[in-house]
Amino acid sequence: MKQLTRETDSLTHFKRETGRVIQQLKKSGQPMVLTVNGQAKLVVQDAAAYSQLLTAMERAEMLAGIKLGLSSMERGDGVSFDVAVAKLRKRHKIPKSA
Repeated sequence: MKQLTRETDSLTHFKRETGRVIQQLKKSGQPMVLTVNGQAKLVVQDAAAYSQLLTAMERAEMLAGIKLGLSSMERGDGVSFDVAVAKLRKRHKIPKSA
């Protein structure tokens, strides 16, 4: 697990000052690690910042998939587009006119 070095706060303080902490999270855009008995237990983050994180993760996964596909093609593991389409048409019983 990656070391959590972000801003930390206790869950107890978060509960007492929820409104203030939420404003801080919105302003900073950074996640906050909440601790219980001094150990990291939860991470909270503003919804907009979380959405940006998900978008970045999806992009990274997409790029990794593209690189994997390109590597596969460079090794000669793939098939041509025409062959792939023909296989899909056959598997799903799609006529050539469609």
